[in-house]
Amino acid sequence: MELVLSRSQYVRWRTAVFAIFLASGLSIATWAARVPAIKQTLGVDNIQIGLMLLGAGIASIVGLSLSNVVLARFGARKGMLVAMFVFAAGVAIIGIGTDVLHSFVVVIGGLVLFGLGNGAVDVMMNVEGAAIEKQSSKTILPLFHGFFSFGTVIGAGIGALAAAWHVNVLVHTAVMAVIIVGIAFATYANVPAREITGDADAAADKPHWRERLHTSLAAWREPRTYALGVIMLGMAFAEGGANDWLALGMVDGHGATPAIGALGLTVFSVSMTVVRVFGGPLVDRFGRVATLRVLAVLAAGGLLLFILAPNIPLVFVGAALWGAGVSLGFPLGMSAAADDPAKAAARVSAAATIGYISFLCGPPILGFISEQIGLLNTLYILVVLAVASGLASPAAKPIAGSTVGAGHTHH
Repeated sequence: MELVLSRSQYVRWRTAVFAIFLASGLSIATWAARVPAIKQTLGVDNIQIGLMLLGAGIASIVGLSLSNVVLARFGARKGMLVAMFVFAAGVAIIGIGTDVLHSFVVVIGGLVLFGLGNGAVDVMMNVEGAAIEKQSSKTILPLFHGFFSFGTVIGAGIGALAAAWHVNVLVHTAVMAVIIVGIAFATYANVPAREITGDADAAADKPHWRERLHTSLAAWREPRTYALGVIMLGMAFAEGGANDWLALGMVDGHGATPAIGALGLTVFSVSMTVVRVFGGPLVDRFGRVATLRVLAVLAAGGLLLFILAPNIPLVFVGAALWGAGVSLGFPLGMSAAADDPAKAAARVSAAATIGYISFLCGPPILGFISEQIGLLNTLYILVVLAVASGLASPAAKPIAGSTVGAGHTHH
């Protein structure tokens, strides 16, 4: 039996999940904003920073993979609470390792917890978001991802202020960890326990969690999972590639100053966030497949303009189109994976894993290739992936019985 929620319960639930997306974004930007300070305090080089990133990345993928077990065993509601505690502890330990113990190993330990918690919460918050979409019959996942982007913007802003005011990493991360724990408690109270997300303590006929886990792994045997994976792989690769290489591409490829390069990344991020915030109604109007096709064209066109532009203003236009183009691939892939409520958790987990592995592993691969052929030439790989993502978009067509993302036309 599904719960019937009153309007106020539904609004509280939706607000709680918005806050969880925001908290995840906050934690990620808190770490990213303090990398220069951590590097300086510990006296490490770029290779060691790369090892830290690798530790966090591997832990994120482990967290994503474990989310299935957590969902099957404890449900999303308890699972999200624990995962938020884990990544809040990770954020705090990064500060302790930097300023108290001056230990590279302790910072990596913090990053492992940070990655593990964020990876696990990511699947669970998307499963919750998809359940909210089902409840409202509207496309809302892009807006949830917009709140994640808001979290990164707020976190980066606080990080910039902390650095400008010479607040050490310990104090900054401790305050952010307390805020995240506060959000975790506040949201736990407002997320309803639902059978669909494995929370409700149903009668004795509820299958054993091992059986539920076996069902959840079946998603990896479905061709649609891989087709959705291609949509998300192309867009996540192009998004992760921008985060790590867009600013440098402007500096090395187009001769911009580092400040202008940073501004280019800001234009990309703002463009992506705006489309995520306002994209849902477009998807409901035109359907998932048509929207993804148009965005794939925008992403490929924006990337080509970014690579080939003869002057900096056009490079900015390219960055804006690139950001708009990649904005909805990930949330709409998640949304499509969750079309069948009975298998939502398993399919979202599988699709998210494909998307995240490309998001985390893609940028380092680009870095390696760029050493051989130059950074701007390397970005042609993203153009090809954006096109592949557009070609795979029919996989996101809503399955029978799902009204979300189907689009409608006026008769």
